[in-house]
Amino acid sequence: MSDLSGVAAFYATHSSFSAPGAFAALYADLPSDPARLARVTRDLMIHRWEGRDYRYDIPRERLHNDAETRYIDDILAIIVERDDAPLTRPRALHDRFVGTCRDFALLFCSFLRHQGTPARVRYGFADYFGRDGFHYDHMIAEYWDERRGWRLADPQLTDPVIAGPLDVDFDPVDIPRARFMDAGTAWQTIRAGEADPATFGLKLPDGITSGENFVAANLLFDIATLNKVEPLVWDVWGAIAGIDHGITESDREFYDRIAKATAGEGDFAEARTMYLQEDRLRIPRTVLSRTPFNGPREVTLRELR
Repeated sequence: MSDLSGVAAFYATHSSFSAPGAFAALYADLPSDPARLARVTRDLMIHRWEGRDYRYDIPRERLHNDAETRYIDDILAIIVERDDAPLTRPRALHDRFVGTCRDFALLFCSFLRHQGTPARVRYGFADYFGRDGFHYDHMIAEYWDERRGWRLADPQLTDPVIAGPLDVDFDPVDIPRARFMDAGTAWQTIRAGEADPATFGLKLPDGITSGENFVAANLLFDIATLNKVEPLVWDVWGAIAGIDHGITESDREFYDRIAKATAGEGDFAEARTMYLQEDRLRIPRTVLSRTPFNGPREVTLRELR
């Protein structure tokens, strides 16, 4: 990684999405250890698909609306409204924020950034949600360890209720890169003919959504989050808008460039330059949010930092 000090400084400060705002005082008593922070994150949230794992019937209103909350200060407002205890106190299931993997990753990054630890959200594919060779669409965090460099972390796995039934034989805050493949690496692996694109995607009750287009979309999200812009998982802008209509050979060459800049730990300078110079990569002030329960709507974002 070139210019480490500049890279570290960039990821050690908040984005418009990760800033705690008026709730910053709640961070004062948080632990500094990433493993403990990951568990704090886990105990404040429940994924909208985890109701069955916890034997908890998530209220319909929360299932439909919580995960449309895109900013951490708004997420914290919901958490505190339901239970105003210190953030280090695990919440009862009925008091937790009902989110997606993006929300777990972003809150964990928010905690770390507030303490000056470089952290970023990564989009890609995890193989540990099944034992069938499928790579599941997922978002986790990546944080900087002074001794070992960039480490991958998935706060959702810090509860044995979730990790126990899965194929998890690793530390949730030090995930092997073979178990979570960032979008750039996934794209390069597929392009090299070393993996079937049909094995990368999302398994839903009504079927599987997967393939080259899916991986390409994750590439666009990953280069955005590497630039500290962390949209909701169903936001649409720029190149994503037309991706379902097919990918041309020219598109593939474009995605090859993105993958080269983002794969693994990434090339910060190249990822930053591409994002700032390519209109189809940059997230505009207004995006189309294709929310799964409440229908599509245009959303105007806050000013980006």
